[in-house]
Amino acid sequence: MQRHQSEVIIIGGGLAGIVCALQLLDAGRRVLLLDRDAPEHFGGLAKESFGGLLIVDTPLQRRQKLKDSPDLALQDWLAFGAFDAASAQPGHPFYWPRQWAEHYVGDSLQHLYHWLTARGVGFLPLPLWVERGMGPGASGAARGNSVPRWHVVWGTGQGLVGALLRQLERHPQRDHLTLKFGHRVEGLLTTGGAVTGCHGHTEGDAPEAFEAHAPQVVIAAGGINGGDLGLVRQHWHADWGQVPESLLNGSHQFADGTLHRAAQGVGGQVTHLQNQWNYAAGIAHWRPRKPRHGLSLVPPKSALWLNARGERITPALVSGFDTRDLVTQVCAQPSGYSWQLMNRRIALKELAISGAEFNPSIRDKGKLGFVRDLLLGNRWLLNEVLTHSTDVVTARTLNELADKMNALQGDSAVRADTLRGAVEHYDAEVAKGTASQDPQRLAIAQLRQWKGDRLRTCKAARIDDGSGLIAIREHIISRKSLGGIQTNLNSQVLASSGQPIAGLYAIGEAAGFGGGGMNGLRGLEGTFLGGCIYSAQRAALAIR
Repeated sequence: MQRHQSEVIIIGGGLAGIVCALQLLDAGRRVLLLDRDAPEHFGGLAKESFGGLLIVDTPLQRRQKLKDSPDLALQDWLAFGAFDAASAQPGHPFYWPRQWAEHYVGDSLQHLYHWLTARGVGFLPLPLWVERGMGPGASGAARGNSVPRWHVVWGTGQGLVGALLRQLERHPQRDHLTLKFGHRVEGLLTTGGAVTGCHGHTEGDAPEAFEAHAPQVVIAAGGINGGDLGLVRQHWHADWGQVPESLLNGSHQFADGTLHRAAQGVGGQVTHLQNQWNYAAGIAHWRPRKPRHGLSLVPPKSALWLNARGERITPALVSGFDTRDLVTQVCAQPSGYSWQLMNRRIALKELAISGAEFNPSIRDKGKLGFVRDLLLGNRWLLNEVLTHSTDVVTARTLNELADKMNALQGDSAVRADTLRGAVEHYDAEVAKGTASQDPQRLAIAQLRQWKGDRLRTCKAARIDDGSGLIAIREHIISRKSLGGIQTNLNSQVLASSGQPIAGLYAIGEAAGFGGGGMNGLRGLEGTFLGGCIYSAQRAALAIR
């Protein structure tokens, strides 16, 4: 059996684990970081992400004359997350999540923006406006982000993680850090009621048992929304009805809740796992790296969102307002999947895939390519999708499109006259211009008032414009678990008594990004990467 000894053990090499290790090295502590994955995947899901963080009252916001404040952000957060007034009282199920929310908005400028920029991380100059709360004529949360506060890293999540890994490798105390990859932690060790280490097996064809001992153990092993999707299905929210058969995996292959169970095994509380941040527009990855590997589209706002029969879903679904509501509405449709119908013009301007892999201009910091894609459309991405995706069909006519949609799905659910009715009705609304009262047209007009959305959203795009029709079959895709291991503001894991378990901490998605679910029912976006960084910082500060 392998045996390891250190002052602090961090279980998990994602963004939270990296930040915690950095901060502990700053304090001169000896750190053992155990990660189940291979060295080339150091950084976890954050490395694959688009790289957006929710930050309040930044220089970038002020430059755009956006008036933001921690008070305003907290009001938006509590409303969007469905926190009630009683959550401010100790003992309430959402007391600790609310405490984390209050501290996050107050500390984000210093602990996220300034901390990252001091370490070589830059941002796109224009904050994006996501999760606004539902628009005209639609359902969902009445209030979300009042102002744009989603700050995208120039370099995506890959650039974010890369900058921090360079800091780690060049750290003056680098010799205090031991990295062990291919180590699957399966349980925690205790002595006299305190957590004093962990145990598990190495990955590979000849697994070897190991134990690691330290007076402080930090769980940073991610959430429950990956693996074989078993826990996603088990904790599926009642609002969403049946779990769709076509559910895709947009989380980590090892995000399977093993360390949640380990924390429970030593008395830790795990809360709010029914709150998940899934997405409505997933397509199968054509180069899968795990079972049911999916890609999350940024759904084109000018596309018609249809159910499995080709009927337009009402109220009209438009992204940018309430992601959770999109999932709720799609799950209520027959068969639990949907279609988006658009043309080539719309797809060129609006179609995007979330993450670093399919945003090379931002990922590789290519300014000319980035500007070209904004002004002329992302031809490379559209070609990739049309060439490789098994969830996309194209046609010149609606009759041909309906036939291809049915052939793809293997049924006859979509009728051409149903598509034609939806398209003709919508195109007639587009022709009315500002006189249209169609909820989708009103939502698009609202979105385009912010320059960041105006650049990426068509003003008045008919569907049947002769440029070629495109239909994308979209599935619900798992992503982030909003609940997790319950922690106090020191990131200490809490027992049912409300007291911290000696020696045990949890950070990042494992802790529901702080407190066992700091977002509440919904996330304003950017609180996920932000929560990983912030909860890791608070844990390291407490351990010092």
